[in-house]
Amino acid sequence: MSQVLLAMTIQMVTRKMTEVLFYHLQDMKLENVLPPLLEKSIERGWRVVVQAGSEERAEMLDSHLWTYRDDSFLPHGTWREADAADQPVVLTVSDANPNGASVCFLVDGAPVPADCSAYQRIVLIFNGDDDEALGAARAAWTDCKARGFEQTYWQADERGRWQRKDLRGGS
Repeated sequence: MSQVLLAMTIQMVTRKMTEVLFYHLQDMKLENVLPPLLEKSIERGWRVVVQAGSEERAEMLDSHLWTYRDDSFLPHGTWREADAADQPVVLTVSDANPNGASVCFLVDGAPVPADCSAYQRIVLIFNGDDDEALGAARAAWTDCKARGFEQTYWQADERGRWQRKDLRGGS
């Protein structure tokens, strides 16, 4: 019995805390930013869930991911499909994790899940040109900080490459 407790303790201590990445869109559209980020996630072997703020937005993203490039598509499904558990990327409107994803993308104001520990990484993409979205992202940052998550803040440079920004002392 003590070996089981020791193994569980080691797992809890060595398990990495959920990392929350805040991606600040400025003069950029989600439709242009999300597909390359999802492609990189798939290349790394990660399963992903994308939580949208509404069913309409999830449906639009579903269509877009099939057609955003002429030479390829992004394999994915939605929460409505029977084979969602088998998909590398699943679009949803709830905080469910139908494909056992290790990465969760939050878009269009989707809230930070109550059980963040189910994910290794949460990527919150917000529109910095929208005051309401900016306020929601700030509130999410404060919430994640209070919950003890490792947080990073990202902005695109003038060439569109994502750069990690230092926010020491920021809330």
